[in-house]
Amino acid sequence: MILGAFWTGRWSGSLPLVLIGIIYVVAGFVIWRATSNAVENIVERAITPKERTIDLSTLVTQVRELSRLETSSMHVMHVSTTTQTYEMIPDSLAGDQLTFLAVGDVIAGVDLALLNRSDVWRTADGTLMMRLPPSQILVTRVDNRASRVISRKTGLLRKADIDLESRARQHAEQEIRNEAVRKGVLRMASSNAENKLADFLHTLGFQQVRFVSGASSLQDRRSLSQPQ
Repeated sequence: MILGAFWTGRWSGSLPLVLIGIIYVVAGFVIWRATSNAVENIVERAITPKERTIDLSTLVTQVRELSRLETSSMHVMHVSTTTQTYEMIPDSLAGDQLTFLAVGDVIAGVDLALLNRSDVWRTADGTLMMRLPPSQILVTRVDNRASRVISRKTGLLRKADIDLESRARQHAEQEIRNEAVRKGVLRMASSNAENKLADFLHTLGFQQVRFVSGASSLQDRRSLSQPQ
């Protein structure tokens, strides 16, 4: 009984140390396995190539979802004079003249909803070819706070036409649109649309993207490659 008590007392005192040692061993094994798995995952991700195949029909659908792509805007000022006259009566008596300063903005872009499956294809070397719809004016608006009547002259024998200013504003809106077109807003819209879409297509994995205009030959094309 004395010997049994001796062994019992000896091992009971060492038992916490044994448990602590087992816990350290188990914890070390768990940490080693977790670290080993993490390193293996990192190495595998680093050396394993990624491959992605995008069907052109799916690509066209994705591009269409961008809808109306506003890519260019222009701030325009326009001055016009609208006059009412009579052939047999002097303007000083029956004329009505209004000079109007119009300030407005024109926004142009591309309606990607018009893109067809036949407008997108790939060449033998993997280059993505795309023919965009023509750019168009999407928004024309006159800034009413900045636009104003500069002068108004009305004959002595008549009342001012209350609708003359309204017609002058309508004319000014159309002229603002025409002036923006003359200054190349549509050209800017097409160029910016190509750049924006090229960036978008590069994120999908297409390194070489070329845009072809509807009226040009295949030799007359613009190449937009992903920067290295």
